[in-house]
Amino acid sequence: MVLGEEELLKNGVLRVAELMAVAAKTAPKAKGIDNIEVRVLAEKEELEKLARKMEEMAEELGEFFKRDAQNIRDSHAVVLVGAKRVRMNLKTPPDYTLDIDTVMELINLGIALGSAAKTASIHNVDNRIMYSAGLAAQRMKLIDAEYVIAIPLSAKAKNIYFDRK
Repeated sequence: MVLGEEELLKNGVLRVAELMAVAAKTAPKAKGIDNIEVRVLAEKEELEKLARKMEEMAEELGEFFKRDAQNIRDSHAVVLVGAKRVRMNLKTPPDYTLDIDTVMELINLGIALGSAAKTASIHNVDNRIMYSAGLAAQRMKLIDAEYVIAIPLSAKAKNIYFDRK
């Protein structure tokens, strides 16, 4: 069997997306409590539905949702990384403006995102961290989490996320 360039690149990106899911899930966590959820969107139909939702949200939340929607359409896959609310039963210091459990939940999310993005980078897969696509995925209930960030992935001759306007 002979695979064309586009199919080879997409298959490679999907393998990297799986490794990113592993990296996000196994990333260090506050108190060792797992509140991280991971999903991968890989079908063109899934990416199109997500892009349309982002375009709907642009009027409410900003025109950059439309710009990011086109990036989602042009991507090979999207890794969704979410953080669930969990009670770690930590005492919040009086000088904190957020409760410490929320802080730790979001730190867990940041570490998971960094681990996943690093994995993409190691394998030369172009990626971005997207609040817009994450929020759209959350509203579509594509992932069960209170905070969601998306990492779209692409392997093309030119980075599709670079010259965005």
